Amino acid sequence: MSIWRFFIGLDLGQSQDFTALAILERAELTGDWDAAQYAFKKMAALHLRYLERIPRGTPYPEVVERVRQVTRSAELRGRCSLMVDATGAGRPVVDMLRAADLDPDCWMLPAIITSGYAETQSDGYYHVPKRNLIVGLQVLLQRGALQIAEGIPFGGALMEELSQMRVRQTQKGHEQYGAWREGEHDDLVFAVAMAHWGANKLCPPVSGDDGVWRYKGGRW
Repeated sequence: MSIWRFFIGLDLGQSQDFTALAILERAELTGDWDAAQYAFKKMAALHLRYLERIPRGTPYPEVVERVRQVTRSAELRGRCSLMVDATGAGRPVVDMLRAADLDPDCWMLPAIITSGYAETQSDGYYHVPKRNLIVGLQVLLQRGALQIAEGIPFGGALMEELSQMRVRQTQKGHEQYGAWREGEHDDLVFAVAMAHWGANKLCPPVSGDDGVWRYKGGRW
């Protein structure tokens, strides 16, 4: 069984958009002594270790090759999972990734982003509300539960994207999340949000009253 420690989020851009790749690390921590369990509490912190923006117009086979390199890198091999945005043109890329020589221990979760409110699963794909991705990431940041490595490439661009995220309500009362001014991007935000969604999916957190996210079950 794999011990997932690194969570890779891949936001696939269209021909005129960036493709973004983010890597979150779940770091194991030892908390206070739990007398009832006669053991130290297990806690986990999430660290954003890496961001990459793949240039506009990069052919999808090259994107797949880059992902293959990342999953087979010495740091991540045998310890990573991959979350892929399969919305729109993402489905063929998911098929390419499934056929690619990724690290055999890399578990892949393809997600189709929806405008709904409930997450579902069918035909090997998760259907994930955009709201869940963005709100989950915002809550994580507000709690200070996500640490961003100092000097990380594109770290400043990520913070700029986060500051520009808006919630807009349509005439039918539906919520829309995104960057609304011309020229803005949200690829980095969604790559991180995808990685965070995967971390929660594979290692469900339990939030304590003190705001510390403790992970239950599974292997570390």
